[in-house]
Amino acid sequence: MKKRTLLLFAVTALFACKNEKKQEKAEITVASIDTATVRKHLYTLASDEMEGRETGTPGIEKAAQYIEGEFKRIGLKTYDTLNDYRQNFTFTDRRTKKELKAFNVVGILEGKSRKDEYVVISGHYDHLGIRKREGQLDSIYNGADDDASGTTAVLALAEYFAKKNNNERTIVFIAFTGEEMGLLGSRHFGKDVDARKFVAGINIEMIGKDSEFGPKTAWLTGFDRSDFGKIIQKNLEGTGFVLHPDPYDKQNLFFRSDNASLARLGIPSHTFSTVPLPTDKHYHKASDEAETLKVSVITETIRAIALGTESIINGVDTPTRVVLTDKEMGKRKKKK
Repeated sequence: MKKRTLLLFAVTALFACKNEKKQEKAEITVASIDTATVRKHLYTLASDEMEGRETGTPGIEKAAQYIEGEFKRIGLKTYDTLNDYRQNFTFTDRRTKKELKAFNVVGILEGKSRKDEYVVISGHYDHLGIRKREGQLDSIYNGADDDASGTTAVLALAEYFAKKNNNERTIVFIAFTGEEMGLLGSRHFGKDVDARKFVAGINIEMIGKDSEFGPKTAWLTGFDRSDFGKIIQKNLEGTGFVLHPDPYDKQNLFFRSDNASLARLGIPSHTFSTVPLPTDKHYHKASDEAETLKVSVITETIRAIALGTESIINGVDTPTRVVLTDKEMGKRKKKK
């Protein structure tokens, strides 16, 4: 009788354990992208300790170490032939004419059935550093919205998709450096990629404020250059979140963020943003601090990006390629 009781207890415990695991898996929804985690990443990356995260400075080294630590905790693998998460390169500083070391921070989540097809999720982790100006008390340009908010999204999405563990395509998570110096990091990354294997680029920049379209909205650069945006709109139907085309056509924003480096290779790479540019008084100012942002807006925008891009990551949808003119691709006409 005791043996039967013990056996029954063991079987019951086994089923309970299995049901608990199933329940845990079922609970991995966009709700797991929470405001507490978003706040932690944002306030860490935009803190004075990071000294404005200028490329080539001790401040950006601290930011890189934080991102690397998160990639390791999440369980991301290293990219391509890299021995660690850093993709190193050198560049010449235009102001000092000195050669400086720089690095993108790159981690991957290997795909299941389509691991040789890549989707990039990116944001730039550099900003303007420390700049002392007459009459200005605060000299640290924290870059909270630009682009600690986007880097926060990269980290949150990395954890979300790692927990989901159902991505058919390989996701490449990149914190680009040198964006503020002319897209240095993304240009370097784009030099060695086989563009045919890259299905999409999901770039995220400045998502800390309500867009001009109101709450629960974002906009996408280069909306008409591929059907990437329409795929996102379709996936967001019924969620209460709406994606709009970039409302600032004259500002040429499609070519002003890191998505451009991949788009010039034909990859459907676009930037998500919410910033109301004409009225944003903190853009490239020392006042761009975490306290000026809405953590709730960042959180709900990251959730929308997760839902909107999931069909691309899972191989259901493949965006059309970007077609650019020779001038847009940076090619010069040959002289006759």
